[in-house]
Amino acid sequence: MKKIILITLLILVVATVGLASYLTLFLPDVDPAPKLKVLATTESIKHGEYLATNVAACMDCHSSRDWTRFSGPLKNGTLGMGGEYFGPEMGFPGKFYARNLTPTNLGDWTDGEIFRAITSGVNKDGKALFPVMPYPYYNRMDKNDVLDIIAYLRSLSPIENEIPTSEIQFPMNFIMNTFPKKPIFSNQPDRMDSIKYGEYLINTAACMDCHTQADKGQLILDKAFAGGREFILPNGIARSANITPDKKTGIGSWPDSLFINRFKAFSHPENFKPITNEQVNTIMPWTMYAGMETHDLQAIFSYLKTIKPIQNEVIHFQHNGIKN
Repeated sequence: MKKIILITLLILVVATVGLASYLTLFLPDVDPAPKLKVLATTESIKHGEYLATNVAACMDCHSSRDWTRFSGPLKNGTLGMGGEYFGPEMGFPGKFYARNLTPTNLGDWTDGEIFRAITSGVNKDGKALFPVMPYPYYNRMDKNDVLDIIAYLRSLSPIENEIPTSEIQFPMNFIMNTFPKKPIFSNQPDRMDSIKYGEYLINTAACMDCHTQADKGQLILDKAFAGGREFILPNGIARSANITPDKKTGIGSWPDSLFINRFKAFSHPENFKPITNEQVNTIMPWTMYAGMETHDLQAIFSYLKTIKPIQNEVIHFQHNGIKN
């Protein structure tokens, strides 16, 4: 009997070591960084800025935000310097820090390495990035849009900012090597095809990631866009809104103007009021999305009206047991 137990334990140890070796030595399974050189023009930088700031909202996490005010608007002088923290107290399997995207950090990266990081989810050395950066969505973007984002990042003013190394909990330090994937690029649809173009923008903005409930980090696709995903904040919990076309609990009864104006209202700094200790903030980057073109917001709304309506009443904020 002891012999059987020892053999069983030995098999388990060998299997565990083998799996760990595979996850470490053979993953992530992505292609080498492509050899490319981004030709930056005034137009490409401007378009890249629009995407990185107002659609994909890269600058939302890769800058410093003022969480004493509603929606955490960006602090002046921090654009792209990184350092935003995502830790265990917020539900993350470790301590993660947004990297510095200014030339201070990316100066020794090739354009191909930046391209691969955005679309495949690995860093300069080929190591997996945790998908708090939603590269599983970015890898379906139009290649030209990604190139424009790189052109914009290259134009940022350099900022010195020493950022701590991420600390990843076991077993996520092995599991996260399975996340990066080879990109499956798409072509940006015709802007006049509102529904398809809106779907493309929804993917680029990774809206589903926040507006879908998750179980152990995995999205519950049967509840796609129905809201209710919880975000643990210092003084409570914020939950994402139901953006399906359900008429009772979603946006099904909203006119186009209400949806668009909901975003455009945050073009005005006075709407980012101070947050008291009795209030729970939102992680929704209204300051970013407020700059989205009206045409693009209209396209997003057109697409959302075509998805499956799901009835899900969301209590958006919970502060110390008090729901509001």
